[in-house]
Amino acid sequence: MPHTEPTFSPGRILLFNLLGAALILTWISPGLLFWTRLDDAIFFATNAWLTEENRAWVWLVAATNARLFDVVSFFILLAIYLWAIGRDPNPHHRMLRWGGTGITMLLSAVFIAQGVRLVVPYTHPSPTLVYEDVNLVTQMVDFSTKDSSGSSFPGDHGVNLILFTAFMWRFAGLKVMLVSAVTAVVLSAPRILSGAHWFSDVYFAALVINLIVAPWILLTPLGPGLSRAITAGLVKVQALLPGRSKADNS
Repeated sequence: MPHTEPTFSPGRILLFNLLGAALILTWISPGLLFWTRLDDAIFFATNAWLTEENRAWVWLVAATNARLFDVVSFFILLAIYLWAIGRDPNPHHRMLRWGGTGITMLLSAVFIAQGVRLVVPYTHPSPTLVYEDVNLVTQMVDFSTKDSSGSSFPGDHGVNLILFTAFMWRFAGLKVMLVSAVTAVVLSAPRILSGAHWFSDVYFAALVINLIVAPWILLTPLGPGLSRAITAGLVKVQALLPGRSKADNS
């Protein structure tokens, strides 16, 4: 979804939506059990690594699931966002335009989160709450961390990370999108490694939600139009500030 594309791309919307529908079929197809088997295999393999003999690994998983790491994740995404701004060849109101893009992304994240709560009737607990006699990082370290969730489906971190990647693709191009995608994989991994999320909470649920919803925001006039409207408002506010000249386009 690079920023030079047309505002409305029905062919790509259909393609992404069909990919989402295909993933849903792999989830609901009776007898297939693809995601159940994959979830179990990944959980039991990664949970077996969480032992007293692997103290360094346990500490790493616990640290990346601590609340402070959410702050680290935010600054990593901010660095990518600033990189995208720096790569923008159009200097005209560049910071304000990207401010409009950022606000549009935040509004989209809120809309998706509320929509999921209203529309998706299904959820489930994390694997550490489903299975007994599993290794829990919360019992192996002396600081607050996370290894369980009563409602882990879909993975909210995963939804937002994939949405961020989609916005970078639409407004910053392929190179920034690829870096964002790798970052999304890395930053969503800790919840899976600790057992707070199933693999499918991110790579099925969060991905499907974005494949179905994000194209209707980014590949129609909705997202770009909202971003432009917010930018226009920011430009007007900037013009009213003391010491700002009309020639100031930064």
